[in-house]
Amino acid sequence: MIRQRSRHRLLDRVFRILFPALLLLLLNGCASVAYYGQLASGQLRLLQAREPIDRVIADPARDPKLRAHLSQAREARAFASAHLHLPDNNSYRLYADIGRPFVVWNVFATPEFSLAPQNHCFPIAGCVAYRGYYNQGAARGEAALQQLQGMDVSIGGVEAYSTLGWFNDPILSSMLHWGDERLATLIFHELAHQRFYVKDDTAFNESFATFVEQEGTRQWRTHRGLAPDNGNSLRQRDQFIQLILDTRQRLETLYAQPLPAEQMRQRKAAEFERLRSDYERMRDSQWAGDKRYDAWVYTPLNNARLLPFGLYDQWVPAFAALFKREGGDWVAFYSAVEKLGRLPADERKAALEALTAPKIADD
Repeated sequence: MIRQRSRHRLLDRVFRILFPALLLLLLNGCASVAYYGQLASGQLRLLQAREPIDRVIADPARDPKLRAHLSQAREARAFASAHLHLPDNNSYRLYADIGRPFVVWNVFATPEFSLAPQNHCFPIAGCVAYRGYYNQGAARGEAALQQLQGMDVSIGGVEAYSTLGWFNDPILSSMLHWGDERLATLIFHELAHQRFYVKDDTAFNESFATFVEQEGTRQWRTHRGLAPDNGNSLRQRDQFIQLILDTRQRLETLYAQPLPAEQMRQRKAAEFERLRSDYERMRDSQWAGDKRYDAWVYTPLNNARLLPFGLYDQWVPAFAALFKREGGDWVAFYSAVEKLGRLPADERKAALEALTAPKIADD
């Protein structure tokens, strides 16, 4: 296979010309060096573990289930470029067995009485509301340090991420646990990040990628001759997210009040108990007792655990409206998204709000 695509383009041009070394030169302090060092070494190990999917599929000695999963993924990957007009590169045409359930663990932190995340800024991705670790133990260590400082902390495992086109991202073994359709949605989502990304605007980026994932999956099902999804899972997900967002709104109102710390603590705990009660009522009365979110709800709750909710969904209706406005034409849609992305942040937000505003009928 042309010497494995020139050894994956000479290990993606020698790790993007020793990019980690440049990062380290930009940073000060041993803690920064250690943190960015683990990011660099983790990414390098991932790149070194890659192998062409075609070779895995063709090898009868490999696990038949793995070969079947990757065969379906190969079809979804081809569909992504041919029909969804997502980048046509070597990303997700490679496979890497990483030997763990998640590729990274993200650590989220907020003050005890605030929903403002502790942001971290990076040269490529911009500012995000978490720090990522390739080792779960290191993530737990960071979380413990934050807790000692009185912060609310949460650790979340991540199945996949995009390097935004800097490297040819592989399908990871951590992406295979959710079945073929979930794997296809992950491919669509991560390729959308490669297609377009706005620095320092997580809500825009994730909502855009989530819309591409959802609409792409709908078209992927149609392409394969499958019946449309009944939407039950998505409706339940939306209802659950709304519960979280309602809780966040109540907490924001609470934290704005000039209350003593102990009283604030008690009322904060009461809001999380209300969240559990509201969830149980909805689960039992509307979902026929479906317990898919029980594990999340019944683990200890704090501000940091609420942070990811809304980031992935806030502007999905706006992107859906934009896609409809462009007649369902992917190329025209991406062009319109790029125009939005080039606007100053305040104008971009206003434009997204306008897309979701109810239209007033003409007299």
